[in-house]
Amino acid sequence: MNILLATQNQGKLREFAALFKGVATLLFPGELGLCLEVEETGESFAENAERKAQAFAQASKLPSLADDSGLCVDALQGAPGVHSARYAASDAERIARLLDELKGCFEAQRAAHFSCILCLAFPDGRVFFSKGECHGKIAYAPRGSHGFGYDPLFELPNGKTMAELTPQEKALVSHRGLAARQMRTQLGVFR
Repeated sequence: MNILLATQNQGKLREFAALFKGVATLLFPGELGLCLEVEETGESFAENAERKAQAFAQASKLPSLADDSGLCVDALQGAPGVHSARYAASDAERIARLLDELKGCFEAQRAAHFSCILCLAFPDGRVFFSKGECHGKIAYAPRGSHGFGYDPLFELPNGKTMAELTPQEKALVSHRGLAARQMRTQLGVFR
Protein backbone atom coordinates (compact mmCIF):
# COMPACT_ATOMS: atom_id res chain seq x y z
CA MET A 1 0.00 0.00 0.00
CA ASN A 2 1.28 3.49 -0.90
CA ILE A 3 0.83 6.11 1.81
CA LEU A 4 1.79 9.77 1.61
CA LEU A 5 3.60 10.99 4.72
CA ALA A 6 2.24 14.45 5.47
CA THR A 7 5.41 16.17 6.68
CA GLN A 8 8.46 18.03 5.44
CA ASN A 9 10.36 17.36 8.70
CA GLN A 10 13.45 15.38 7.67
CA GLY A 11 13.83 13.74 11.08
CA LYS A 12 10.26 12.46 10.95
CA LEU A 13 10.70 11.34 7.33
CA ARG A 14 13.66 9.15 8.35
CA GLU A 15 11.95 7.73 11.45
CA PHE A 16 8.67 6.87 9.76
CA ALA A 17 10.37 5.31 6.72
CA ALA A 18 12.10 2.87 9.08
CA LEU A 19 9.01 2.32 11.26
CA PHE A 20 6.76 1.37 8.33
CA LYS A 21 9.33 -0.59 6.32
CA GLY A 22 7.80 -3.80 4.99
CA VAL A 23 4.24 -2.73 5.82
CA ALA A 24 3.65 0.24 3.54
CA THR A 25 5.55 2.23 0.95
CA LEU A 26 5.79 5.76 2.30
CA LEU A 27 5.86 8.50 -0.28
CA PHE A 28 7.12 11.94 0.60
CA PRO A 29 5.46 15.16 -0.57
CA GLY A 30 8.56 16.27 -2.48
CA GLU A 31 8.54 13.06 -4.51
CA LEU A 32 5.08 13.99 -5.78
CA GLY A 33 5.89 17.66 -6.30
CA LEU A 34 3.46 18.47 -3.51
CA CYS A 35 4.19 21.54 -1.42
CA LEU A 36 1.41 21.94 1.10
CA GLU A 37 1.54 23.83 4.38
CA VAL A 38 -1.24 23.11 6.87
CA GLU A 39 -1.57 25.39 9.86
CA GLU A 40 -1.56 23.56 13.18
CA THR A 41 -4.30 25.56 14.84
CA GLY A 42 -5.90 22.68 16.74
CA GLU A 43 -6.01 22.58 20.51
CA SER A 44 -4.88 18.94 20.64
CA PHE A 45 -2.40 16.66 18.93
CA ALA A 46 -5.32 14.71 17.44
CA GLU A 47 -6.91 17.81 15.88
CA ASN A 48 -3.62 18.87 14.27
CA ALA A 49 -2.80 15.38 12.98
CA GLU A 50 -6.27 15.02 11.46
CA ARG A 51 -6.13 18.45 9.80
CA LYS A 52 -2.81 17.59 8.14
CA ALA A 53 -3.75 14.05 7.12
CA GLN A 54 -7.05 15.10 5.56
CA ALA A 55 -5.51 18.06 3.71
CA PHE A 56 -2.78 15.86 2.20
CA ALA A 57 -5.25 13.07 1.34
CA GLN A 58 -7.50 15.51 -0.50
CA ALA A 59 -4.60 17.20 -2.33
CA SER A 60 -2.91 13.95 -3.38
CA LYS A 61 -5.87 11.55 -3.64
CA LEU A 62 -3.72 9.08 -1.66
CA PRO A 63 -4.07 7.71 1.87
CA SER A 64 -2.06 10.16 3.98
CA LEU A 65 -0.40 9.70 7.34
CA ALA A 66 0.23 12.69 9.59
CA ASP A 67 1.46 12.99 13.11
CA ASP A 68 1.34 15.67 15.67
CA SER A 69 3.63 15.17 18.56
CA GLY A 70 5.31 17.12 21.26
CA LEU A 71 6.88 17.35 24.65
CA CYS A 72 4.69 17.90 27.72
CA VAL A 73 6.50 19.02 30.87
CA ASP A 74 4.70 18.67 34.20
CA ALA A 75 6.32 21.74 35.83
CA LEU A 76 5.15 23.85 32.86
CA GLN A 77 1.54 22.59 33.07
CA GLY A 78 2.05 20.48 29.95
CA ALA A 79 3.89 23.08 27.87
CA PRO A 80 5.24 23.25 25.27
CA GLY A 81 2.66 20.59 24.26
CA VAL A 82 0.95 21.25 20.92
CA HIS A 83 3.25 24.26 20.52
CA SER A 84 6.45 22.17 20.76
CA ALA A 85 7.62 22.89 17.21
CA ARG A 86 6.78 26.59 17.54
CA TYR A 87 8.26 27.04 21.03
CA ALA A 88 11.24 28.80 19.40
CA ALA A 89 12.75 29.11 15.92
CA SER A 90 15.24 26.22 16.02
CA ASP A 91 16.00 23.03 17.97
CA ALA A 92 18.86 24.78 19.78
CA GLU A 93 16.64 27.72 20.74
CA ARG A 94 13.82 25.42 21.89
CA ILE A 95 16.26 23.51 24.11
CA ALA A 96 17.70 26.75 25.52
CA ARG A 97 14.23 28.14 26.25
CA LEU A 98 13.11 24.93 27.96
CA LEU A 99 16.22 24.81 30.15
CA ASP A 100 15.75 28.47 31.04
CA GLU A 101 12.12 27.93 32.03
CA LEU A 102 13.10 24.97 34.23
CA LYS A 103 15.86 26.80 36.11
CA GLY A 104 15.42 26.15 39.79
CA CYS A 105 13.28 23.04 39.24
CA PHE A 106 14.52 20.04 41.16
CA GLU A 107 14.67 16.57 39.62
CA ALA A 108 11.25 15.57 41.02
CA GLN A 109 9.72 18.56 39.21
CA ARG A 110 11.26 17.70 35.81
CA ALA A 111 8.86 14.87 34.88
CA ALA A 112 7.77 14.97 31.26
CA HIS A 113 6.39 12.87 28.47
CA PHE A 114 6.48 12.81 24.70
CA SER A 115 3.10 12.29 23.07
CA CYS A 116 2.37 11.34 19.46
CA ILE A 117 -0.93 11.01 17.66
CA LEU A 118 -0.93 9.50 14.18
CA CYS A 119 -3.84 10.01 11.82
CA LEU A 120 -4.29 8.03 8.62
CA ALA A 121 -6.81 9.74 6.32
CA PHE A 122 -8.22 8.31 3.13
CA PRO A 123 -9.45 10.47 0.24
CA ASP A 124 -13.00 9.14 0.87
CA GLY A 125 -12.99 10.76 4.34
CA ARG A 126 -12.25 7.73 6.55
CA VAL A 127 -9.76 8.45 9.35
CA PHE A 128 -7.91 6.19 11.78
CA PHE A 129 -5.86 7.19 14.83
CA SER A 130 -3.13 5.70 16.98
CA LYS A 131 -1.34 7.09 20.02
CA GLY A 132 2.01 6.64 21.72
CA GLU A 133 3.46 8.15 24.89
CA CYS A 134 6.93 7.91 26.35
CA HIS A 135 7.59 9.03 29.93
CA GLY A 136 10.79 10.40 31.39
CA LYS A 137 12.21 13.67 32.64
CA ILE A 138 14.08 16.72 31.42
CA ALA A 139 17.85 16.50 31.84
CA TYR A 140 19.88 19.46 33.13
CA ALA A 141 21.89 19.69 29.90
CA PRO A 142 21.61 18.19 26.41
CA ARG A 143 23.37 14.86 25.80
CA GLY A 144 23.75 12.67 22.73
CA SER A 145 24.10 13.15 19.01
CA HIS A 146 21.21 11.13 17.57
CA GLY A 147 17.63 12.16 17.01
CA PHE A 148 16.28 15.68 16.67
CA GLY A 149 14.13 18.22 18.49
CA TYR A 150 14.05 17.77 22.25
CA ASP A 151 15.73 14.32 22.13
CA PRO A 152 19.00 15.54 23.74
CA LEU A 153 17.07 16.74 26.82
CA PHE A 154 14.56 13.93 27.24
CA GLU A 155 15.97 11.42 29.74
CA LEU A 156 14.43 7.97 29.91
CA PRO A 157 14.12 5.90 33.12
CA ASN A 158 17.31 4.02 32.09
CA GLY A 159 19.29 7.29 32.42
CA LYS A 160 19.93 7.79 28.70
CA THR A 161 18.51 10.64 26.68
CA MET A 162 16.63 9.88 23.47
CA ALA A 163 19.62 11.36 21.61
CA GLU A 164 21.92 8.77 23.19
CA LEU A 165 19.94 5.89 21.68
CA THR A 166 20.54 4.37 18.27
CA PRO A 167 17.64 4.80 15.83
CA GLN A 168 16.71 1.14 16.42
CA GLU A 169 16.71 1.54 20.21
CA LYS A 170 14.67 4.73 19.94
CA ALA A 171 12.07 3.04 17.71
CA LEU A 172 11.39 0.51 20.49
CA VAL A 173 10.59 3.06 23.21
CA SER A 174 9.67 6.36 21.56
CA HIS A 175 6.22 7.88 21.32
CA ARG A 176 6.41 7.70 17.51
CA GLY A 177 7.54 4.07 17.62
CA LEU A 178 4.63 3.11 19.86
CA ALA A 179 2.07 4.99 17.76
CA ALA A 180 3.54 3.52 14.55
CA ARG A 181 3.24 -0.05 15.87
CA GLN A 182 -0.43 0.55 16.65
CA MET A 183 -0.99 2.03 13.19
CA ARG A 184 0.87 -0.85 11.53
CA THR A 185 -1.64 -3.23 13.16
CA GLN A 186 -4.53 -1.18 11.78
CA LEU A 187 -2.93 -1.15 8.31
CA GLY A 188 -3.18 -4.94 8.25
CA VAL A 189 -6.95 -4.50 7.88
CA PHE A 190 -6.47 -2.76 4.51
CA ARG A 191 -4.28 -5.43 2.88
